[in-house]
Amino acid sequence: MTDSLSILRDLVRCPSVTPADAGALGVLETLLKEAGFETHRVTFSEPGTADIDNLYARIGTAAPHLMFAGHTDVVPPGDEASWTLPPFSGEVKDGVMYGRGAVDMKGGIACSVAAVLDYLKANGGQLKGSISFLITGDEEDVAVNGTIKLLQWAAERGEKFDHCILGEPSNVEELGDCIKVGRRGSLSGTLIVDGTQGHVAYPHRAANPLPDLSALITALDEEPLDHGNAHFQASNLEFVSIDVGNKAWNVIPAQARARFNIRYNSEHTQESLKELVESRAAKAAGNRIRQHIVWEPSNSNVFITKPGPFTDMVVAAIAEITGRKPDLNTGGGTSDARFISHYCPVLEFGLVGQTMHQIDERVPVKDLERLTTIYRGILDRYFA
Repeated sequence: MTDSLSILRDLVRCPSVTPADAGALGVLETLLKEAGFETHRVTFSEPGTADIDNLYARIGTAAPHLMFAGHTDVVPPGDEASWTLPPFSGEVKDGVMYGRGAVDMKGGIACSVAAVLDYLKANGGQLKGSISFLITGDEEDVAVNGTIKLLQWAAERGEKFDHCILGEPSNVEELGDCIKVGRRGSLSGTLIVDGTQGHVAYPHRAANPLPDLSALITALDEEPLDHGNAHFQASNLEFVSIDVGNKAWNVIPAQARARFNIRYNSEHTQESLKELVESRAAKAAGNRIRQHIVWEPSNSNVFITKPGPFTDMVVAAIAEITGRKPDLNTGGGTSDARFISHYCPVLEFGLVGQTMHQIDERVPVKDLERLTTIYRGILDRYFA
């Protein structure tokens, strides 16, 4: 079988900290071109953000069309001196590959490419359908010039996808324990309370917004947004900072702000959620507290890939190699699957995510080998 370890080593040695590509897409493009893929490098721009280079590659013209998706950008390595092995060396020690992106998610990409190349070699370069790779370089940042635009670009070319596997590190403890079949949405806002600035010695001449802000925070935090459903855990609203911008000891501030984030399930849309939170804040404020909420733009919507033949097929391929029936889970943060879900059913299955974004991010070589074998089994089943 084609060596996923060598592919991952070449990818890790590209220090592709967002938004830099550092040659990572070129590594993949060369491999896929040699295997007969038609490849496209597409750069997208947006005012106020860095230009992002992306890769789209496809082999075959017929249906069914299976897409493998992912990102080659990584988070910064942190203190490089604290790593057991250099973060961009791609070195192996005691059967473990160390490197930034080894788990999140160059490892998943390396395994999917290795599996596809092996499948094509075994079938004389022929397949009963199409395989594509949709690889971006800005998932770890604002995610505006990557997958979302590359999907739009592909759709304008007439590309149609039947199913997608996103190689994010979905597993919790051991390979095969979890498939992400959906994600909660994410929505952020700032609760603002206006008071009247004044001298602390004359509080009757001022209106302190801090106690009022505290009361509203308590009111919004006390009542649950929902109780979850069959596919999702309960939505949660979390306050993450409180600020008045006041450095003086003898001044009552004019305004107080509290920033919050909501992870929400399919009981809500962004608009219905805004209405719910605003109505609860207004009720708690009554006619006395002057408050309003400023909402941040969000492209993180909730989605679910419901059980069906595609999910059953992936579960069977995983169980055959690992002996485990994976949990179908919707927990965790956001991923580019939220964009892909608008075009086709998408499942997230990759490596174990315990060390992602950490010092000494690493993956056992045996997990690379087994994940490659699982992807190979999916291909056999999908194009049978």
